[in-house]
Amino acid sequence: MGLTKQYLRYIPSGNFNIIASSGCNVVFLTLEGQEGRFVGVGACEDIVVWDMRLGEKALVLPGEKYEVTYLASSPNKKYLAAGYSDGTVNVFDLKSGENVTIFSGHRGAITCLAYDAEGHRLASGAQDTDIIVWDVVAEAGLHRLTGHKGIVTQVRFLKKYNVLVSGSKDTFVKFWDLDTSHCFKTLVGHRTEVWGLTVVKEDKYLVTGCGDSELRVWSIVPKYSSVMDSEIVERAVPDTEGFVTGEEATDMKGISPLQCRKVGSILRSGRGRVTSLTADTTGRVIGCHGTDGQVELFRLCSDQDATANLRKRQRKERKKAAGAGETVPDLEQQQPGLKDEVRRLTAIKMTDGRVKSIDLVMGRGEELRVAVTMNNNTVELHSLYIAIKEAESRCLRKISSQGHHSEVRTVAFSSDNLAIVSASAESIKMWNRPSLACLRTVDTGYVLTACFVPGDRHIMAGLKNGHMLIVDIASGDVLEDIPAHDNELWSICLMPDQRGCVSGGSDATVKFWQFELITDPNSKDSKAKVLSALHTRTLKLEENVLCVQVSANNRLLAVALLDSTVQIFFVDSLKFFISLYGHKLPVLCMDISSDSTLIATGSADRNVKIWGLDFGDCHRSIFAHDDSVTGLQFVPRTHQFFTCGKDGRVKQWDADSFDKIITLQAHHGEARALAVSPNGRYVVSCGSDRVLRLFEQSAEPLVLEDEAEEEREALDNEALVTGEETTVPGQTGLNLPSKKTVGSEKAAEQLLECLEICREFRAKLKEHSALVKAASKKEKVPPPPQPPALMAAYQAATPDDFLLEILQRIRSSDLEEALLLLPFTSVCELLSQLPALIARGFQTELVCRTMIFLFKVHHKPIVNNQALLPVVRELQKLAVSEVNHLRDMVGYNLHGLQFLQRELEAREGIQLFMDATLEKRKKDRQKRKKERVAKRAIMML
Repeated sequence: MGLTKQYLRYIPSGNFNIIASSGCNVVFLTLEGQEGRFVGVGACEDIVVWDMRLGEKALVLPGEKYEVTYLASSPNKKYLAAGYSDGTVNVFDLKSGENVTIFSGHRGAITCLAYDAEGHRLASGAQDTDIIVWDVVAEAGLHRLTGHKGIVTQVRFLKKYNVLVSGSKDTFVKFWDLDTSHCFKTLVGHRTEVWGLTVVKEDKYLVTGCGDSELRVWSIVPKYSSVMDSEIVERAVPDTEGFVTGEEATDMKGISPLQCRKVGSILRSGRGRVTSLTADTTGRVIGCHGTDGQVELFRLCSDQDATANLRKRQRKERKKAAGAGETVPDLEQQQPGLKDEVRRLTAIKMTDGRVKSIDLVMGRGEELRVAVTMNNNTVELHSLYIAIKEAESRCLRKISSQGHHSEVRTVAFSSDNLAIVSASAESIKMWNRPSLACLRTVDTGYVLTACFVPGDRHIMAGLKNGHMLIVDIASGDVLEDIPAHDNELWSICLMPDQRGCVSGGSDATVKFWQFELITDPNSKDSKAKVLSALHTRTLKLEENVLCVQVSANNRLLAVALLDSTVQIFFVDSLKFFISLYGHKLPVLCMDISSDSTLIATGSADRNVKIWGLDFGDCHRSIFAHDDSVTGLQFVPRTHQFFTCGKDGRVKQWDADSFDKIITLQAHHGEARALAVSPNGRYVVSCGSDRVLRLFEQSAEPLVLEDEAEEEREALDNEALVTGEETTVPGQTGLNLPSKKTVGSEKAAEQLLECLEICREFRAKLKEHSALVKAASKKEKVPPPPQPPALMAAYQAATPDDFLLEILQRIRSSDLEEALLLLPFTSVCELLSQLPALIARGFQTELVCRTMIFLFKVHHKPIVNNQALLPVVRELQKLAVSEVNHLRDMVGYNLHGLQFLQRELEAREGIQLFMDATLEKRKKDRQKRKKERVAKRAIMML
């Protein structure tokens, strides 16, 4: 066997430039016991927790390869649930940063998440129009709610009832009874998509927002309540100051535990549809925003304040009626309406961009904090005192300098491999490669290309308007603005002698520039020199120039033209040498190898062609990407090169063997450009997801056959996840709150292997026991058989221990799908082994869950199997006994702890319930306030 060429693997080394993804919401988090200081945002596949006091990253929760789409914090502030674009939900422990739970059940990107009041259940909605309710404690799915015809946009649990409310793009708001897993009410009062909803004032009101300029308010009361429908209608009082009423909702037929009637609307001042609608944890403040840069806030008053506002308004109406000589209406029976309960707060106006998401938290002293993410990669924290009338908000912190505000169009390395420059539509940023920190930001125009000047003290940048900038890195100033081209300046290439550069633009010219030092006109010192570029020669062409490259031997100049050809000229005489034609669409990028023998071109026709510079012959044409190839660069002193395309992938190729070496982690969107460091150890790429990805060469060898096998396996796993659901003969409409995954298939394989090993080992034990019984006293008894290797690896001495260990190692969310993949013969074998596990009393909940699911799925075949009837009877008897024992033990411990709590409260004189403690403090404050008022009145007398 011949030797194979060995390559070294490039691995991800870090991501930077991203502050907050515009496709994910922002959420307040509690770290170190401090609330209102830390906010969590999605940063592509990672989650970043920003410290808004210091303006730094406090915690980074890394992801794998799918983008984060939604975040939700648990009520106890200890966990963070994150939804991803592949339909999975991960739960992170904020203290340790570990991923504690993974839920897989959706076939589309997660669009909304919500915890219940206790934090025991988590509801997720996705683009597949389904809603799944997860049991966070048991790490399993409870319900899959199907009924919406559009993408689910928001879900909310009701605190007082076991009901879930959901909104969707199908214009409907649905109420789901979680006891029966069915929809009992649908609100049809919206004419456009429902983009957001929230529940406020302890489940008293439901507020929904759609594509118009009003927020609809619905009253929620029990079906058999003392509040009659007439009273609800009476409270819907017309308002001329921004609150109007509308038609009532139509109840669905059937049993309805709740009544929901529209009581009015809140008019927004913002333009466009409601982008997001949220409320703080207390349900006192509502925040919403549209497609503009304005955040609107509304405060819900308490019942006492609403009654006081009503009385004040009645006095004004009586006074107005008496002054006009009209009959004073009877207003005594009137109930407080929305105009009495809702107060409009000062809106927060943004000036730099559009608002993408908001989150609210109420702090001490009636201070409301609002976290805002913008579409320009920034995060802001605003503060507003709602107790002060017409109080203005103030910006506490704005995180914007850690990243570009638009897509990065070009990147480049310095000659010492320690610095990276990136440029976008508004600025140029300098990054430190080891720490990935932003060192300098220079405001410019729309930059299309940039590179370091020899010496790494200056940057040459080509703009969209054709100008060429010379930027001083140390001072961050633009030294010179040269009108180099009439239209876009697409490419700048340094000369190999390091004394000048070449630029090409859309004015169909290639210009040569020479670096020189001139006297600084802005300095008083006549000896101060600054860098400048002197125009020396111009090459005029017939088509627009898209890219230019100069060979390392300084002999040839390659120019990519808009007519899909690449023309080669001699550098010294500018005479035409050869033309490279074969691409069907224009060449967007190209590079020449360091030995000046090969040139590789990447085109919008998705192909990469490798040419020889001696005769201009095409060595190979490679279908490289699924979309246009946007970046290409050789690794110095090798014939390996990297490419990136609009399909988001970054790939490494060998120009000698024409093999693809590896596909690196892709961008979420289009990849714009890439750069390889001068030493060949680092690669940086940029894309439309606003992430700069750095890859580093490791010492790990890479074999092409193994890499190709891994890619094929990844494609098979992806096809498995998106394939057809597993079905059971005779069973239809299982509608499980899970989906078939790679983990569930592997778990099923482990279960089948475990059952086979247990069967063989039991046969050996039975044979050994028979030999022991048949042997006489004088005969030598053979030793008992040793456990199989796999059983010994799991440290299991008996088949029952081995089976229990395998069941415990299956992820809880994959257990049902794994059991669903088992054939019926294996199901019968598994059921026959469950009585021994239940009798032992270990993992009773897990074993009973397995048993119940198998009975539910395979009920008819099990009942019709006469051999399984004794097993079923034994399982019923053992399961009831063990579950009752477990329930009695848990109940005994619970009531014992409650008894200890009462004893502690009686002895220490404290209240362990926070609500009771807060109520006592509130009463004490009111009592002290009354005493102060009485003392002040006595002193005045």
